[in-house]
Amino acid sequence: MLTNYIKVAYRNITKHKFFSIINILGLTIGLAASLFITLYIYDELTYDQFNAKADRTYRMNLHGKLAGQEIYTSNTSFPMSRALVEEIPEVEEATRVNPMGEWIIRNGTISFNEEDVFAVDSNFFSVFSFELLYGNPETALIEPNSIILSEDLAVKYFGEPSDALDKSLSIGNDKSEYKVTGVVENRRSDSHLKFNILLSTSTFAWMNQGNWLSNSLYTYYVIAEGANPKDVDAKLEPIMELNVTPVMQQFVGKSLAEFRETGGIYEYYSFPMLDIHLKSDIQDEAEPPGDISYVYILAGIGLFIVLLACINFMNLTTAKSAGRAKEVGLRKTLGSQRSVLISQFLTESMFYAITAGLLAIVVVYLLMPSFNVLSGKLLATSVIAEPVILATYIALVLLVGIVAGSYPAFYLTSFKITEVLKGKLRAGMKSGAIRSFLVTFQFWISIVLIICTAIVYQQLQYIQDKNLGIDKDHVLIIEDVNRLEDNKMAFKNELEATTGIMGTSFSNNMVPGVNNTTLFRSAGNEQDHILATYFADYDHAKTLGFELVEGRFFSRDFPSDSAAVIINEAAAREMGWDNPLEEKIINFDGDTPQEMQVIGVAKDFNFESLKMVVRPLVLKLTREGNILYTRFSGESPDKVIESITNSWDKIAPGEPIQYSFLDDDFDKLFRAEQRLGKVFTVFTVVAIFIASLGLFGLAAFMAEQRTKEIGIRKVMGASLWGVTSLMSKDFVKLVLIAFVLSIYPAYYAMNSWLDDFANRIDINIWVFAASGFAAILIAWITVSYQSFKAARVNPVQSLRYE
Repeated sequence: MLTNYIKVAYRNITKHKFFSIINILGLTIGLAASLFITLYIYDELTYDQFNAKADRTYRMNLHGKLAGQEIYTSNTSFPMSRALVEEIPEVEEATRVNPMGEWIIRNGTISFNEEDVFAVDSNFFSVFSFELLYGNPETALIEPNSIILSEDLAVKYFGEPSDALDKSLSIGNDKSEYKVTGVVENRRSDSHLKFNILLSTSTFAWMNQGNWLSNSLYTYYVIAEGANPKDVDAKLEPIMELNVTPVMQQFVGKSLAEFRETGGIYEYYSFPMLDIHLKSDIQDEAEPPGDISYVYILAGIGLFIVLLACINFMNLTTAKSAGRAKEVGLRKTLGSQRSVLISQFLTESMFYAITAGLLAIVVVYLLMPSFNVLSGKLLATSVIAEPVILATYIALVLLVGIVAGSYPAFYLTSFKITEVLKGKLRAGMKSGAIRSFLVTFQFWISIVLIICTAIVYQQLQYIQDKNLGIDKDHVLIIEDVNRLEDNKMAFKNELEATTGIMGTSFSNNMVPGVNNTTLFRSAGNEQDHILATYFADYDHAKTLGFELVEGRFFSRDFPSDSAAVIINEAAAREMGWDNPLEEKIINFDGDTPQEMQVIGVAKDFNFESLKMVVRPLVLKLTREGNILYTRFSGESPDKVIESITNSWDKIAPGEPIQYSFLDDDFDKLFRAEQRLGKVFTVFTVVAIFIASLGLFGLAAFMAEQRTKEIGIRKVMGASLWGVTSLMSKDFVKLVLIAFVLSIYPAYYAMNSWLDDFANRIDINIWVFAASGFAAILIAWITVSYQSFKAARVNPVQSLRYE
């Protein structure tokens, strides 16, 4: 019986080649898009699951509030891990991870800048399941000055990974010797901890001291089977009371309990490691996390695209119901049961779905490299063979076959034999109404996606073009200039004398990402305020283009500026000052409070992500720094960069220069949103194409059905344009209805997304109007092509049709 079903299905497919191609093409594109989205979502949802103890591993986060300012950070104090293990029975083990940025690695006379260097405790490999290819995971990080390299770096420095063990490398500005004690697998794309080098924390004395108010590293712990992380948080409270109070009394003048009674917050809380990638929205993550809402959005888009392909199949099948209805009538006359006929039609639709499913896998294999570039992922086609992915995809293909064929199967087999054989189909109008609904639903989805894509791009463009309060274009940031030691100033002076260099300035802060905060008070006031601190030299305003609202910038003509500060407008509001230049501020950064005069107010500028409101900021004077900002002419940047590199090499031969561009650094903050915009665009185009493909096939069928009508109208004097418009208007009406219905959901969804940005666009009505017009135009062109083609046929041929 099944063989017979397949034979009949194959005959029907080959008999109606045009409609079969449209159905298979639509289903193939829909299934390929859904498979890409499934692979993307699978990668996002399986972050960190390779760790054997992942479901029992938690990270301690900090929630603090002082002077009305609230923070959530992933950083914790140095002594935290030891206290967790020694004093809380539920904790099996704890380890610390300290991202340390980029370091200079030297192998003989060859030097390189290496990114993603972490300092970790000796039990790192006991908590995490990164594979140590060479070396002993239990002992590799015990001794000071121990280093573990990734496999790629081991090859880079020593030729073979196995040859790296027990070799030495010179590291850092002080050129300390480190012994290679292990080679670890290359950085994993499915881990929130991405590193190339591991250093032992025992190397750094300061990392094994510190107090409970100094938070600058990550603390992870593994909880015992069946234990509750809330119990760990509760048992940590008396430990904090004991250890935090002495330090807090020194800096704030209050015990922890008194601090909390006055509205302050200082508490640690456990956060599941498996939730870090998609559900963390706090500061100081090791890498920019993902967003679970984007996963939901992509899942919704994938579902919609598959629905569009299924709707195409339903529409074209029911549209050709008259021909198939006669077949059903004859089969029923010969004794076929309805259940058998339903099975026949479902087998046919399943044949379509399986064929499209196999073709979709081929498409995914061919386009995977392009999708990786688009999404920023490193997905491998081998992932398709993962049991979960394979089972999900097979289930999806079967579901598509059932959904796409269910309505035609149940609809066509419901005809009475007498009505069919007399040429009367009782559900003719009904099927037309359902087709109209499905076409409307298709374009509703497409228009919603068009509107959302347009708004995402508007917001990203707004972020890129927004005046940040500084001029981020044509600024090079040279990092770690302390390697030049006493030659830093000579390097700065040489750059300023170089053609194409417009200005240079030292700082100790990277923009974006000013993380330093300090406790301040207004002179004569006991109210505490937490303000970001930014160190800059005399030339900083000129180099970065700061604007002063009032007062002046630091000047070499005023020796007293070493005890002066410049604040931004947000700081003036935070302090409640109407005349800031008449005020003094007390700085608690250090053992002795220092009173400093406010000499200027800078216009608020974005020194962090534009998702955040500009925080209160204090600029303090530094004559030298570890970072050199360099403004250059935009006419020949390559030559300028070459000159800068040559100047560096003359002073520090063999030392690699480390630099970035300020505008690129800001763009990196929104890389996830930029990728979202690209993904939205691609899948919106896919959705529109599938909807248009179905409309194209439906219009072709309608033109075929109305061949005689077209011939009569042309004989009666109807124009080509008149016939085309007549056949197009019904479809255009449906798209217009879809546009009206799409306005509210699209507005609601994008307004919610924009709420995550402190700096955001206003949603303009023209976005909706333009999106609706684009959809209507696409539909009109699609239908008009078939209408125009039918209207050009000679009326004699039209009247002879059938």
